[in-house]
Amino acid sequence: MTKQHVIIDCDPGIDDALALIYALKHPNLEVVAITIVCGNVPSQLGFENCALILELVNRLDIPIYIGAETPLKRPFISAQDTHGMDGLGETFLKQNCNKRPEIKKAYDYLADYFKQKQDTAILSLGPLTNIALALEKNKNLGENCSRFISMGGNFKSNGNCSPVAEYNYWCDPHAANFVFKHLKRCVEMVGLDVTRKIVLSPNHLEYLKKFPSELTAFIEKITRFYFDFHWKYEHLLGCVINDPLALAYLIDPNICHGFNSYTDIVTDGIALGQSIVDAQHFYQKDSNSKILTEVDTLRFWQDFLTTILDQPKEVISQDILQLNLGGFYEN
Repeated sequence: MTKQHVIIDCDPGIDDALALIYALKHPNLEVVAITIVCGNVPSQLGFENCALILELVNRLDIPIYIGAETPLKRPFISAQDTHGMDGLGETFLKQNCNKRPEIKKAYDYLADYFKQKQDTAILSLGPLTNIALALEKNKNLGENCSRFISMGGNFKSNGNCSPVAEYNYWCDPHAANFVFKHLKRCVEMVGLDVTRKIVLSPNHLEYLKKFPSELTAFIEKITRFYFDFHWKYEHLLGCVINDPLALAYLIDPNICHGFNSYTDIVTDGIALGQSIVDAQHFYQKDSNSKILTEVDTLRFWQDFLTTILDQPKEVISQDILQLNLGGFYEN
């Protein structure tokens, strides 16, 4: 099977870390590069967390590019209250390899890489600052990538950092607004309507203990803080892992379903960062996005656990059904 090529733009973060592990271990993916943007944590810390993950899964060959350190216009507000001051659940783990970032800035790398048409997708797991800056330098970026998937936004779901806004678009609404308006490619929006249904539960952590390794121990360590946060603020026994679903959807587009629509992002006022989805076609504008509204949670957990645990799919599928590991949470 031909591997899908992808560049992952991220802000590691706990759920970014899980998505990176998933991507780097997946047999059907070839990660070309990883670009870092400020978001969950400052960009330098995001680089350090990314390097730690590459070391953990023995993929130090993959280049890392550091990009934007602040949003385009508004002050930077991280999500370290959610992910811990170190971005990895306050485990304060350190890499041993001393990997260094590439010299070129992430947005320059993206602009240059997509000067020609490439059979490579862009998977954006953080604020869209790097993408907007690259798009300003190369207006053909969207046309020259194979797909553009953004973990961000929300349609009917409530927000996660305001009543109406998802964090990635709230952190840099001007970048999100610019990308949706100027990408010239459908933004496949993996928003809170589907990601809220992907909940890593205590049952999942207990299941991981059946396969003890450095990797499963790492996942248990970094998610403990995330569990406590979700219990405190949402009274949820488990944690929503947004970013791995966006990765799963890249690999298997049939894992989620939705509809095409024109979408705009609010850049000021009380609704800052809200994704306005014109589902009823009031604006009479051509669609610029695909809004995902349904997800096959069982299918997600089958592929996610099969990949990170290096186990046969048949074994994982049977265990998921027997142990009720395929459920979901809806607020």
